[in-house]
Amino acid sequence: MDSLFKKKDLRVTVVGRNLDDIVPLIRLHPVALVEEEPDLVISHGGDGSLLGAELCFPGIPKCPIRDRRQNPKCQKHSEMTTLAKLFNGELKKSYLEKLEAVTENGDRLCALNDIVLTRQLASSAVRYRIWIDGELFRGQVVADGLVVTTPFGSTGYYQSITRGNIRTGIGLAFNNAMDLLGHTVIHGEARLTIQLLRGPAVMVADNNPRHIELDTGAMIQVYVLPERTPVYGVDVFRCLECYHLRKDGVVDACACARP
Repeated sequence: MDSLFKKKDLRVTVVGRNLDDIVPLIRLHPVALVEEEPDLVISHGGDGSLLGAELCFPGIPKCPIRDRRQNPKCQKHSEMTTLAKLFNGELKKSYLEKLEAVTENGDRLCALNDIVLTRQLASSAVRYRIWIDGELFRGQVVADGLVVTTPFGSTGYYQSITRGNIRTGIGLAFNNAMDLLGHTVIHGEARLTIQLLRGPAVMVADNNPRHIELDTGAMIQVYVLPERTPVYGVDVFRCLECYHLRKDGVVDACACARP
């Protein structure tokens, strides 16, 4: 069993939506529900709830559980079953990489999913230049933007652009590029340098409401942080059977019975 679950007074924080559905089930287990200094954070919702949990509690172990009201579950992954496996130390533990983007001014954004550079004006594309480990990779890209993703985050915005995802490394997706550039994957230790040749642009990370405004000439460094976030039950959270139920719009009978 993971040493985390051997603690007598495991401090658990629950974040997300429809918490009245999940909190009573958590209370059935010998844990202390807290709002500060948790040992474990359970996010209840979808991918956005997990990203928000990481934003508020960076690096703290997480367990994402999908909200049944909007995310129907397959028979293997009910909340009761998942929580029982979690607190028994039976859920698979993964370590998720995070990206950091830093400007010349020292402004920083961190992302579990992706860093996105996008145009500030809907009527004008951005132009940017890319170096990888100090070597020029693209002299100029004219596009709506650039998505830099982790493997975990590649099933989101990156996949909507490329129609694919990645298992290792750092993914670059060129959003609506003029020269029909699609995407590329670089090694996970690479250091990416981006120069904005024509702005204005904005840079965002995950669903963080904070953004950084960038002017022409701005320089950005993007790289994988050495620290990783422990997450329990990623395989359950990303279950394909559950996904197809969501994709097909299957309604959860238990959720519909709620007022």
